[in-house]
Amino acid sequence: MERYNIITEVGDGTFGSVWRAINKESGEVVAIKKMKKKYYSWEECINLREVKSLRRMNHPNIVKLKEVIRENDMLFFVFEYMECNLYQLMKSKGKPFSETEIRNWCFQVFQALSHMHQRGYFHRDLKPENLLVTKELIKVADFGLARETISEPPYTEYVSTRWYRAPEVLLQASVYNSAVDMWAMGAIIAELFSLRPLFPGSSEADEIYKICSILGTPNQHTWAGGLQLAASIHFQFPQSGSIHLSEVVPSASQDALNLISWLCSWDPRKRPTAVEVLQHPFFQPCFYIPPSLRFRSTGYATTPPSVGAKGAMDQKNARRYPVGTLTNGRPTVNSNSYLSTNSPARAAGVQRKLELDHHQVKPESNHKLTKENAMNQPWSRLPPAPVRSNGNHLTAKEQIPRGGAPDIAEKLSQLSMASTNRAPITSADRFADLKGTRAPVEPMRRPVPLGPRDTWHARNDPFRRTYEMPGERALLQRKLVS
Repeated sequence: MERYNIITEVGDGTFGSVWRAINKESGEVVAIKKMKKKYYSWEECINLREVKSLRRMNHPNIVKLKEVIRENDMLFFVFEYMECNLYQLMKSKGKPFSETEIRNWCFQVFQALSHMHQRGYFHRDLKPENLLVTKELIKVADFGLARETISEPPYTEYVSTRWYRAPEVLLQASVYNSAVDMWAMGAIIAELFSLRPLFPGSSEADEIYKICSILGTPNQHTWAGGLQLAASIHFQFPQSGSIHLSEVVPSASQDALNLISWLCSWDPRKRPTAVEVLQHPFFQPCFYIPPSLRFRSTGYATTPPSVGAKGAMDQKNARRYPVGTLTNGRPTVNSNSYLSTNSPARAAGVQRKLELDHHQVKPESNHKLTKENAMNQPWSRLPPAPVRSNGNHLTAKEQIPRGGAPDIAEKLSQLSMASTNRAPITSADRFADLKGTRAPVEPMRRPVPLGPRDTWHARNDPFRRTYEMPGERALLQRKLVS
């Protein structure tokens, strides 16, 4: 504790006193809670409900526990400092709070309770003194009586200040849950409007009498379980009729009265949860976003409202035409503007115009191709179309399919070369050439195209082997080949 400079005492409770202090190292103002009970082991300190619950919860509307210190068997809790509590604020208030202020505070408290209840804890001691305020910020504090929802009963009978104690606790119920926090908040909201306690009983019996004078005596329809609890302790409810809450809290709106009546239901099973309370019409203005900030807050300030529908149409067109889309809706042939329908932009139904501007082609280029553009097109690099020996192009049925063009062309050339050469020269022909008695060679004929049923033989077929032509004809062919 030598690291803190104690300034003044700000509160004194049943279990401890609270002091305002300053951290000597950082200069931060903190609130130090000194427990009145002595603790003789560190394990005992760590296993306290207040420590265990605050270590598990981290919420902007729940007070933060900064440090736990044990010195000379004395236990100290170091919390963040808040200016005052809600009771002090009501006590110093000369006029009632506005409904906007009440709504703002209660909205924050119910958010904290929702966070707390979802993590398996309920406070059990909600009252204005345990709600700390700094300007417009409010935080729930003092978790000394907090309980886990999964903890084993029986629970403690005395858990909260009598004015905010739920009727099932007043009737000594051994099992209860987070609904006791909802009852307390109903009484606190009513007190914020009127600056007077809603059920200011002087004892447990008087507290029940004050509740009956406003809500009316419970019956089998409103709270059958309460009648059983009262019978188990030999208690008889005072007979009284209900009155409208507007007579007790005249400054509250109809939505506020409806919420208070819902929170202060006799039957704890009929009370709302913290999540349900946040959806009540009383808190609807807390979710209102001004029109000037709606698009800015959602990040779509520059996106027109109709962009979702337009994106859906673009996605539909993209399935038909795998091309980019111009502003006039005409498709453009561009290999760089292909967009996948599985991309994030397509999935969201949003297509930015800037992204397409880099891939667009001028409209006139759709129909008019210059010579330079034509040379750069993919089809300008294809091999020339096959030509017949007479100079005519092959028909569509006769063209060579892709992938087999080189092999078939080579085979056709070999076949044509074999057909244009003279017949194979035999040994008898060579002997006739020496005598000069061999018949003259027939002139070359134009090759006849092969029909669909014609066959060809491989080059290594011994029966189709060709020989070099002797003499000048062979020399001329070599020169042509070179």
